[in-house]
Amino acid sequence: MRRVAVLSTGLTKVDKQWRKSIKELYGDAARLAIKDVKIPQIDALIVGNMCASDLSDQNNIGALIADYIGIAPSTAYRIEAACGSGGAAVLGAYLAVASGMYDFVMTGGVEKLTDGVGGNTTHSLGKAADAEFELFYGSSFVSLNAMLMNHYMHHYHISREDFADFAVLMHKNGSRNPYAQLPFPITRETVINSDMISDPISLYDCAPVGDGAASLILCPLEDAPKYSDSYVEITGIAGATDTINLSSREDLLTLKSTVSAAEKAYKMAKVSPRDIDVAEIHDTFTITGVLSLEDLGFCEKGKFHKTLANGGFEPGGSISINPSGGLKSRGHPVGATGAYQVAEIAMQLTNKADKWQIPDAEIGLAQNIGGSGSSTYVTILRRSR
Repeated sequence: MRRVAVLSTGLTKVDKQWRKSIKELYGDAARLAIKDVKIPQIDALIVGNMCASDLSDQNNIGALIADYIGIAPSTAYRIEAACGSGGAAVLGAYLAVASGMYDFVMTGGVEKLTDGVGGNTTHSLGKAADAEFELFYGSSFVSLNAMLMNHYMHHYHISREDFADFAVLMHKNGSRNPYAQLPFPITRETVINSDMISDPISLYDCAPVGDGAASLILCPLEDAPKYSDSYVEITGIAGATDTINLSSREDLLTLKSTVSAAEKAYKMAKVSPRDIDVAEIHDTFTITGVLSLEDLGFCEKGKFHKTLANGGFEPGGSISINPSGGLKSRGHPVGATGAYQVAEIAMQLTNKADKWQIPDAEIGLAQNIGGSGSSTYVTILRRSR
């Protein structure tokens, strides 16, 4: 297996991109990724997307984008793994390069959630749950996560305010990120007093609905210096699954897919949670972020609020969590989110994150979840030496 580098990245601002189609949105990100590298060709395109079939009446996303950005007849296909589609696409691209089958692979994700209207978007996103045993009976991702949050608060005796403080930190971070959909600070009171969506989850516990695209170019590590002075290595990467419906889980407060994927990625990268300087974690809801922090090994179970209160997750803390603002502030264009996360870590490790840069970051981690933890993709990157 060859060692693999992320050679370049391109991001669009997450927003309600009314005037852009899926292919145009991804095309903008792809052009930014290509702009600073003079590679001879793109051998393959592997792109993550979840909702295009439902909301944009579009299948065959790989060929659509390959045609639009002018890389046909390169291999091109879409990967769908719910909200984890972007992370799954990066894993697919990594395997394509590491195996030696392709030398230059473009990957990433794109999503146009605003192509749907209200309930259509909610229903499309809800298909990442168990359609027969959860979606059919009216469950949504908000209600499923509200059950988890209620259970967590009761089990660990955690207050509503502690979860609100996590959202406050995400908005503080996102206020410095030019790609963020909600780039403004909020207060604890803003979160607690916002409209109730599904008790105890209120509006500011939730990631917003938006559109976006992220693109990355991967190549063999040994070839990276020929094409760029600024690249990072993927040193660990893994995916794992859990039951798709919550009722079948042994422990509702443990994301087994995250635990398993993280263990594999840490072992591959030969690091531990203590070695991670910066992480982009999946916080669709504040409860998702909290469970992710614990299951990645960044804090003890039921103790996130203590590390949070002590500044341990802030820039300059023991580990910088979501300097981008995370899904909560940067936004959550679902099929693209995992690609944003890997690209954002790559930017941190190459000192390209501008006002949200974490100084001297050497090792970073991206964690992308599909469904209510039914799948997770963890990617560990290291600054090139």
